Amino acid sequence: MKELEDIVRKLESGQVKLDEAVTAYERGAALKKHCESKLAEAKTKVEKITGSGKSIGLEPDGQD
Repeated sequence: MKELEDIVRKLESGQVKLDEAVTAYERGAALKKHCESKLAEAKTKVEKITGSGKSIGLEPDGQD
């Protein structure tokens, strides 16, 4: 996550050469995909533990 934040900061600064920006963007996209995968795995584990198949309040579901 830290590396992804660093990449975003560099790209937002606008002081990165185009080829470096493209490489950084590609790396950022790969990191984002990895983080999303890990989050999905964690969510599945929590659902198995709770046995409900529902999230435990990580995101509002409007059913409060």
